[in-house]
Amino acid sequence: MSQESLNKLLENPRVWRGRNSTHTKTGLSTGYKKLDRHLPGGGWPQQSLTEILVEQYGIGELQLLMPALARLSVDDPLTPYAEPGWIAWVAPPFQPYPPALQQQGINLSRLLIVRPKDDGEILWSAEQALSSGTCAAVLLWPERLDDQSSRRLQLAAEKGRSWAVAFRPLSARHEPSAAALRIEVQARQQGTCIDVFKSRGGRPVTLHSIFSS
Repeated sequence: MSQESLNKLLENPRVWRGRNSTHTKTGLSTGYKKLDRHLPGGGWPQQSLTEILVEQYGIGELQLLMPALARLSVDDPLTPYAEPGWIAWVAPPFQPYPPALQQQGINLSRLLIVRPKDDGEILWSAEQALSSGTCAAVLLWPERLDDQSSRRLQLAAEKGRSWAVAFRPLSARHEPSAAALRIEVQARQQGTCIDVFKSRGGRPVTLHSIFSS
């Protein structure tokens, strides 16, 4: 293999390279040190699909994303975008509450709420937003997400240099997915429990009381 061919291969975000303890952080910080320490790249994987599985909505899954989304929606030199990107919410099962989002640091002028008619439109809308090159992050709540659809979202995220986050039920854990990161969020007596069960280039880990770290 020529050096030119090797360089092109290594530029592909789907190729994982072994790293030592001094590797440069390539992930988008979650805002929670305990979680960052256990994610390859030191944060959320960029230009890729993340899946968050929940037993029910409203148990802390959005709080988990707020620090990163706030940074993406403002002019932050530590993000990979030349200017604040759009944060698209596709088919959220609730009405986002602007004052609460603003309190978390979200720039409301960069927020988009998309209400598709059916599940097919949910996936189409998310794919279009991801590949547009103008959305820093796209959150979606699909009724179902098969392996082929997850691959399309992954490719769209790579094309648009965006971050896709799909919220799914716990029952989807054993379904195949092209997501770079898959985690479960559950409410336990000792606090919110985060189970990282798939992490490209990383190892499975379970974290407790993440919001107190």
